[in-house]
Amino acid sequence: MIIPIILCGGSGTRLWPLSRKLHPKQFISLVNKNTLFQDTVLRLPKDVANPIIVCNEEHRFLAAEQLRQIESKSNGIILEPIGKNTAPAIALAAMQVIKDFKDALILVLPADHLINNLQKFHEAIKVAKNLAKNNKLVTFGIPPTTAETGFGYIKAEITEKSEYYKIKSFTEKPNQKDADKYLDSGDFLWNSGMFMLKPSIYLEELNKFQPEIVDICKKSFQTSKDEDFIRINKEIFLKCPDKSIDFAVMEHTQKAVVVPYDGHWSDVGSWTSLMNSKNKDKDGNVCEGDVILDGVKNTFAYSSSRLVSATGVSDLIIIDTQDALLVTDAKNASNTKNIINKLKSSNRTEAEFHRKVYRPWGHYDLIDSGIGFQAKRILVNPGAKLSLQKHNHRAEHWVIVRGVATITCGKKTFELNMNQSTFIPLGEIHRLENNQETILEIIEIQTGDYLGEDDIIRLDDDYKRV
Repeated sequence: MIIPIILCGGSGTRLWPLSRKLHPKQFISLVNKNTLFQDTVLRLPKDVANPIIVCNEEHRFLAAEQLRQIESKSNGIILEPIGKNTAPAIALAAMQVIKDFKDALILVLPADHLINNLQKFHEAIKVAKNLAKNNKLVTFGIPPTTAETGFGYIKAEITEKSEYYKIKSFTEKPNQKDADKYLDSGDFLWNSGMFMLKPSIYLEELNKFQPEIVDICKKSFQTSKDEDFIRINKEIFLKCPDKSIDFAVMEHTQKAVVVPYDGHWSDVGSWTSLMNSKNKDKDGNVCEGDVILDGVKNTFAYSSSRLVSATGVSDLIIIDTQDALLVTDAKNASNTKNIINKLKSSNRTEAEFHRKVYRPWGHYDLIDSGIGFQAKRILVNPGAKLSLQKHNHRAEHWVIVRGVATITCGKKTFELNMNQSTFIPLGEIHRLENNQETILEIIEIQTGDYLGEDDIIRLDDDYKRV
């Protein structure tokens, strides 16, 4: 039996402003109607078990909802209280597999990759399966087609064409000069970050080279489930070393081998790599949304809502979302982390939030804001409800746009229909519910001296949020 382990960590900052901390690239539809995470689940071979998901605690409802949308189930969603890289994440998943499935093989897949040749992908998995059964720790390497500086590399003992090779070393993302050397040598493969292994062998090897990781993961691993979620002890896990599986285990063990996957692959790690995965027009442009170009070449122009136009330019990345616009030379498209750092230092929310923010009960769209007020459009899913809560700094006025709202305000509970409204005084305990079978839509006007999302005191919550 093979248990897929899908790693959903990472914030995808190089794809800002579309990818943000609380809604990163793996949960966005970048290439087709599905998200990258959904495509990772859907491309699994049919003979494998339901996957185990490892994700940040903040993304748990995104992962669960996106599984539901594609009618897929999991064997549990492990919640990392903080990202500590792949070695601890895989260790936690390995412990869960041993608990539930003894020593079934695990297939570790990042949630944000683009793979188009399923036949070759599944063939590579079959090769890896036979090797992992014989206690090999298998990674997958991609034969390089260009001197790419955005990927890590694996140096392998490549003497003649084979189904797999021994590994000499791992290399982080190189500079252009080294990347050219790697391509010319023929000894290097792109590091895909995918693995096939026995959980017991992985933990055994990890314990040889990084015993502290194994010890902390064992202590922080708890088998108590919160619905579909497997929670990790935060206080203990915070002490775990931050190590990738490559440098914690694969670079040191004698059991490591690499299986080449000679098909289309991309980690969609930058705007240029995403652009290269899409069809271009005769001028080399990619246009998505309401875009008009004139005399433009080799440019990626994206609009989420309004018209975006450009004339007489070339080699640009133009990404327009509802609350942020990025314009960059394609050569510098990977440097968005500098923008993220400036946003954070200025306490700007655009580094983490979109204007539209998803919650387990639905989502809200921040329509407008100013000194002492902000307006939201709130959509509540059928049968869902917000937490029972109160605010210390703001009052709220609700207007029902669509559906029927069940409202708790103080000691009263009542229903409101379309075009009706109510006022929630500052400090009053309240709750919004949708007990109908259709979407509930309201407009919320907040007024007060502080309107941050952290001014929520939850007294009762179906989703066990703090």
